[in-house]
Amino acid sequence: MKTFMAKPQDLKERKWYVLDAEGKVLGRLATEAARILRGKHKPDFTPHVDTGDHVIVINAEKVVLTGGKLKKKKYIRHTGYPGGLKVVSYEKLMKNRPELAVEKAIKGMLPHTRLGAAMAKKLKVYQGPGHPHQAQKPETWQLQ
Repeated sequence: MKTFMAKPQDLKERKWYVLDAEGKVLGRLATEAARILRGKHKPDFTPHVDTGDHVIVINAEKVVLTGGKLKKKKYIRHTGYPGGLKVVSYEKLMKNRPELAVEKAIKGMLPHTRLGAAMAKKLKVYQGPGHPHQAQKPETWQLQ
């Protein structure tokens, strides 16, 4: 008996799921979203093929960081120029751009390859409760 390996042409239609981030812990939300984007919730999961579905995260502004992470954790990026290190606390980041904090947490849990970049394109994060993807008929995904 051979192990089944999905091929890109074998993939069926991708579903759309909505995850409500209100009151959820950032890391737990991110792991569940990354799991759906990779396709690990499906029986035909194959590590080297993008078998995942689309994910819409709403209410990113209401996500929770536990412990002292809100004050201690830093968002660090570099412009590429000498002296171009930019450091922002998550307290300020969650106030100004909460969708970036959620997106960065989820993308960090995906493979850091071209395959991971393709999976990340299926992620949509919105600050408030609304989203413009009603035409795709997204299903609500219940988080524990």
